[in-house]
Amino acid sequence: MLDPAFFTLGVGALALAVVALLVRSILRQDTGTERMREVAGYISVGTSAYLKRQVRTIGLIVPWLAIALFFAFGWKTSVAFLCGVSLSLVAGYIGMSITTRANVRTASASMESTGKAMRIAFLGGAAMGLTVTALSLLGIFALKVTLDDLQALVGFGFGGSLAAMFAQIGGGIYTKSADVGADLVGKVERHMPEDDPRNAAVIADLVGDNVGDCAGRGSDLFQSFSDDMVTGMILGSAFTWKYGPNAIMFPLVMQATGILASITGIALAREWKGLSHSKSLLLGLLTTAFLSAVGLYFISMSFLNDVAMFLAGASGIAATLVAIFVAMYYTGPGSRPVREIVKMSKGGAAMNIISGFSYGLQGSILPVLALMAAVVLSYIVSGYSLYAIVMANIGTDLMIGFIMSADTFGPIVDNAEGIARVSGVERDARKALESLDAVGNTMKASTKAYAMASGTITAFVIFATYFQAARIESFPLTDPLALALLFVGAALPFLFSSLTIGATATGAFKMVREVRRQFRETPGLKEGKATPDYARCVDIATRVALREMILPGLLAFGAPVVVGLAFGPEELGTLVIGAVSSAALLGFFFNNVGAAFDNAKKFVEATAWVEEDKARYRATVVGDTVGDPLKDVAGPSLLILMKLLGMTALLVLPLVMRA
Repeated sequence: MLDPAFFTLGVGALALAVVALLVRSILRQDTGTERMREVAGYISVGTSAYLKRQVRTIGLIVPWLAIALFFAFGWKTSVAFLCGVSLSLVAGYIGMSITTRANVRTASASMESTGKAMRIAFLGGAAMGLTVTALSLLGIFALKVTLDDLQALVGFGFGGSLAAMFAQIGGGIYTKSADVGADLVGKVERHMPEDDPRNAAVIADLVGDNVGDCAGRGSDLFQSFSDDMVTGMILGSAFTWKYGPNAIMFPLVMQATGILASITGIALAREWKGLSHSKSLLLGLLTTAFLSAVGLYFISMSFLNDVAMFLAGASGIAATLVAIFVAMYYTGPGSRPVREIVKMSKGGAAMNIISGFSYGLQGSILPVLALMAAVVLSYIVSGYSLYAIVMANIGTDLMIGFIMSADTFGPIVDNAEGIARVSGVERDARKALESLDAVGNTMKASTKAYAMASGTITAFVIFATYFQAARIESFPLTDPLALALLFVGAALPFLFSSLTIGATATGAFKMVREVRRQFRETPGLKEGKATPDYARCVDIATRVALREMILPGLLAFGAPVVVGLAFGPEELGTLVIGAVSSAALLGFFFNNVGAAFDNAKKFVEATAWVEEDKARYRATVVGDTVGDPLKDVAGPSLLILMKLLGMTALLVLPLVMRA
């Protein structure tokens, strides 16, 4: 039988080797005109400056937490925590560095063919996806071998979740402050096209695509991937009596199998004759899912000799696909809900928003039903084994390499389109990038749905791990205190979302004021005879994002610590259950409604209505600005909130039980 450690290490090394080949291929592509390189340079400089300041801000908090963990839990947990934070940030930074090089090359390739532009953009995304998964897999494997302490690995998951929280919130606030500010002044007030070079916020908007949708999402999926392996290994240690040591290593073997399947799916994501671009990406996704299921069957029988574990993992894959297809239906370009939103927009912005909210609420139902069915089915077919829920959870992760590739494809194309517009590239190339951007927007919505699906089942695994560690068999919901904390937990995601959405509004308001000022005070700017002060808008977005990301992060970390130490392990458990329940529903709603608003706007932009029905176009732009902070700030951040609450509860449990 294949050695699980050798297999895990080999796949991780292979993934990094593939990343190196992808980067080499991308860097060999043409970078376009001098003006295109100049605009790409603005984006790269702004992105690097923001990330450096973000790391310095996080660095003010991390050392103190590491010291606290050292005295509370020992050096192993502290070291694992530092590794989790560091690798999460490194994964995001490496991926962002690759994508900021792929964007200008994608823009250049669009002047040659749409297929070539698509391939370069997707390879840039693939480098990000494989970097995230490989670093997580190798990092956890190395810590398991060197520390030989599964409980200490909770520190790694906690560190990854904490870094992801700040990266996603900060990056999301940054990108949507710039995006909303640019749209409200440029499109609504001055009737300018997307990414008009006269708009002072345009570079900040393009920078935001990288720090939010690339670096932020990279850290986000890193923590998702890592948390699932850590909790899976810890819970697996309770099943060594049945499966032997393989019960602990099997989560790593599963994730390695998913990476291999993702590499194959990535190879298929290219332009195919007779297939649209969206269907080409769908082919890669379905191939990844199929190969993941096949691989899962063979490793389940080889390492565990239990077909029930295969069925459990396959149910996780199926539930993930349901969540993805539901997101595609409710958000896809030209889908019935999007066309209905466009139709209602003829009545103004209010009608656009009302219809969008209706579909967004509706789109939360099927994914949750599918996820709960996967959990219950796994539990039943395995003879009521909690380990089967672990398998279902990690089953949702098996496509993460491909999913992250598709997610990053979106902002790369968005950046490429912006570079093309600001650089004055011919219209045919811009139209090609516009079509790819619409596909990328739907893929981003699908990725968010995927991540929320994975996060929801992860919550079950974290609960199970927490219950087992705390030796809790049932919750006393007849106890008024426990019931009260259940409702308090359900309210937490609403407060958290309020903070992140409000922070975006603050940043967008400052951006609107600055763009208006430059139009008012810069001679010749309206006529295109002067260059706006792009750096000023980049600085505004940076300062707002770094300041506003602190309070939501402290809420996510502080709430379980305070409740656990004040009331005890059972009460802490009810708080987390309430928070995760409402966060999952809100997350699906935010992600779907925001993406539907965005594609409704793009649907109108692809027609003559931009000029012939300006009222309808303005209504869709307003709807898009309302949806932006929902889908790109609050929604993704809720996913991290769910996991950070659970990982924090697991981390502080020993202190809570001693208190």
